[in-house]
Amino acid sequence: MTKEQYEALSRPFRGRPMAVKGLKVANRCLTLSCYLLYPSLLLWALVTGDPRLLRLVLVPAVSFGVVSVFRRLRNSPRPYEALDIVPLIPRNKHGESFPSRHVFSVFLIAMTWGWICPPVGWLLGAVGVLLAFTRVVAGIHFPRDVVAGALLGILCGWVGFYLI
Repeated sequence: MTKEQYEALSRPFRGRPMAVKGLKVANRCLTLSCYLLYPSLLLWALVTGDPRLLRLVLVPAVSFGVVSVFRRLRNSPRPYEALDIVPLIPRNKHGESFPSRHVFSVFLIAMTWGWICPPVGWLLGAVGVLLAFTRVVAGIHFPRDVVAGALLGILCGWVGFYLI
């Protein structure tokens, strides 16, 4: 993505404080909803004695750790660093843009829920698409970052829950 492409993408939000606030609220609420639903699933599995609990913990934990190490080693710049833009959602973080760990996490949580309750998994997948869009429009991630995050989340969930 070039600076001009980003400016065209973010133009409907720039100069409209309520639109920017809506983007910020969407980013926060979409992220929070997934991060609350995952422990809810673990609690349900614990309370009901579901034998899948260990896998529900290990697959996301190992996957998250591997992606976090990869991001740190790769250390790709964020759009606001590489393109010299002002993001709609201010960040102080530098580097570690590829892949998007927020989007990765949402899609992995969607796969985790999908293993237990497919309709919730599909719903969370839709939440992941919306979150990916907000992260790109906000100038926090490049499109490749969110696409890679989504694909890695799906792949890790597929391998951890269906292949192994």
